[in-house]
Amino acid sequence: MFSARSDSLSLTEERFLDAAEYGNIPVVRSMLEQLPELNVNCVDYMGQNALQLAVANEHLEVTVLLLKKDNLARIGDALLLAISKGYIRIAEAILAHHAFSDPQRLTSSPGQADMAHDDFFAYDEDGSRFSHDITPILLASHCHEYEIVYILLSRGTRIDRPHDYFCKCSTCACHQRHDSFSHSRSRINAYKGLASPAYLSLSSEDPVLTALELSNELATLANIEKEFKFVAHPNCQQQLLSIWYENLSGLRQQTTAVKILVVLGVAIGLPLLAVVYWIAPGSKLGRIMCGPFMKFVAHAASFVIFLILLVMNAADRFEGTSLLPDMTTHDYPLQLFRMKTTPFTWMEMLIISWVVGMIWAECKEIWSQGPREYLLEPWNLLDFGMLAVFMSSFIARFMAFWHAHVAQRYVNKHYTDLSNITLPFQIEYYRLARIKWAPSDPQVISEGLYAIAVVLSFSRIAYILPANESFGPLQISLGRTVKDIFKFMVIFIMVFLAFMIGMFNLYSYYLGAKQNNAFTTVEESFKTLFWAVFGLSEVKSVIINNGHKFIENIGYVLYGVYNVMVVIVLLNMLIAMINSSFQEIQDDADVEWKFARAKLWFCYFEEGRTLPVPFNLVPSPKSLSRLALGLRDLLLLVTRGRGGDLRRDAELSELGQSKDSSARSSPCSSRHQKIMKRLIKRYILKAQVDKESDEVNEGELKEIKQDISSLRYELLEEKSHSMEQLAELVRRLGEKVCADPKHQ
Repeated sequence: MFSARSDSLSLTEERFLDAAEYGNIPVVRSMLEQLPELNVNCVDYMGQNALQLAVANEHLEVTVLLLKKDNLARIGDALLLAISKGYIRIAEAILAHHAFSDPQRLTSSPGQADMAHDDFFAYDEDGSRFSHDITPILLASHCHEYEIVYILLSRGTRIDRPHDYFCKCSTCACHQRHDSFSHSRSRINAYKGLASPAYLSLSSEDPVLTALELSNELATLANIEKEFKFVAHPNCQQQLLSIWYENLSGLRQQTTAVKILVVLGVAIGLPLLAVVYWIAPGSKLGRIMCGPFMKFVAHAASFVIFLILLVMNAADRFEGTSLLPDMTTHDYPLQLFRMKTTPFTWMEMLIISWVVGMIWAECKEIWSQGPREYLLEPWNLLDFGMLAVFMSSFIARFMAFWHAHVAQRYVNKHYTDLSNITLPFQIEYYRLARIKWAPSDPQVISEGLYAIAVVLSFSRIAYILPANESFGPLQISLGRTVKDIFKFMVIFIMVFLAFMIGMFNLYSYYLGAKQNNAFTTVEESFKTLFWAVFGLSEVKSVIINNGHKFIENIGYVLYGVYNVMVVIVLLNMLIAMINSSFQEIQDDADVEWKFARAKLWFCYFEEGRTLPVPFNLVPSPKSLSRLALGLRDLLLLVTRGRGGDLRRDAELSELGQSKDSSARSSPCSSRHQKIMKRLIKRYILKAQVDKESDEVNEGELKEIKQDISSLRYELLEEKSHSMEQLAELVRRLGEKVCADPKHQ
């Protein structure tokens, strides 16, 4: 990180750099005058030359001496350094140099002008370099240096507005293609300069109108370039976006309508894309399919298709059916009724293929992440539970089908006609209508588990919501709410259990002596207290018919206390907790969303999982080759194991007089301009007063220290000259005395 050329510095060059750094004006002057062969562009171990050292330590006199040299390098970087530190007099001295007689040197950064080499970059106090797109006018605007901005504006420099985000010119296309991050950073730096109060006040005739126009423009851009919303740090977001749109860099600049069409195209053409990837995974389309964005779209489209299948599977029951279906309709005379209800339909077979594909995907994820990392992610637990319930439902459904099939085989073997025949109960059961099925019937259990799995499947939509800026914060708030509910449930359950057991003990002996069965059993006590939370339980639940007023009054008291504690206290506490969590999310909604989105994106950055469900069930040539390589590496492993920082009030206040007067076409516009000039003058003067009224800070103390150091060297130089003059006078006096005959 340090310059290796400092090793070759001579003693003269080291003394020269030290003199420039500490403001030793006499030594710098004498070395520049007496050593014409001195390399004034030599650098220290940090890569800083004498001019940069003098500027960094605010040695104006040394800077002026160095600027007299014709072959001095890094003048542009020295100017940026002076601007960044607010050294106005030094910046004026550098701008007076003949190198800036060309306006091009003021409208471009040092790296964009003739100083294109990396060595011409300056270092600031922290050792970091100035960005290659930073120009003097930009840096002065960022640092709110009104005087320097005024000087640069008087020389004709301006901040160029960035091109439109969707600009397709060759320059924008080249920058976007080669270094999209630098291109985006140069755009945000330009807008920061344009929005600077210093630049707005000094460059615009109507800064208020310009600020409002710029605000509207930035508000529009914030919805386009989401990574530069001025909330979250842009560096990480830019890098993540570059990876996210891998192999699809042009899609990022497209409109929302185009992106929607791309998503729909992928969803419709998913089978075709899967076949192309199977056949040619290394083709251009195959590489596009491997990109994170395309993988996300493909997996999201597959999951949406799965949800559509779940809806379509229930479409035949939307109008409702009778609990007692027609048992006389059969495909053939000997067919049992259950043989029409238990077989899987083609829609259910598709659902099963999706479930199997998701199970295979989860197995590969467990293999790649490990069980511990897999279980630490809540979404994985939801997936695991959903798939487990689905498989349990399918297994129970298959058991019901198998039992019905066995019964059907028995009937086919022993009977030729079922009319007027009494079948054994284990066979007759499969002819019964649903109302007569046993509660433990496998098909009943299967349908109950299937309903739970469908609910879990739709709840999994929340997993992909962070990809959207509107729904992402809502999903995060929902997740935080669930955590609050779990905390609340600890207290709620203790209170609930206490009253449930107490009320049961109080009324367990009064079964049949109450207006209802509330609190007479544990089950009834649970149901009564649970629905009381929602106001669905009645007060008469505590009334006893046999006149035991003492027990009844205690019941009234306990039931009333329960409603006060749970309904008034605990529920309102839960609402307050949820409001607090929601407000926390809303205060940092953009940051929270970007973190959640990045977490979602990371799942698609890793290699693999290209094909979505259920196309992942068919092994691709790419996966087969990886399997072969893995087996080969395993074999080799086994084999080897066996073997082994304002000062110009007058000039700044008169800036409005230099504005173009061609726009004064009416008295109203002239009056408006006069008002704006007064406002600008008042604003700048107030900024100057605020700055000069600041307390002495560390930078000013450092400046005083540097001035004292320079003064010390000047005093030493004057003392040296005085001693030389005194010695010369003594020598002349001695010679005169020796030459006088009277003294001889």
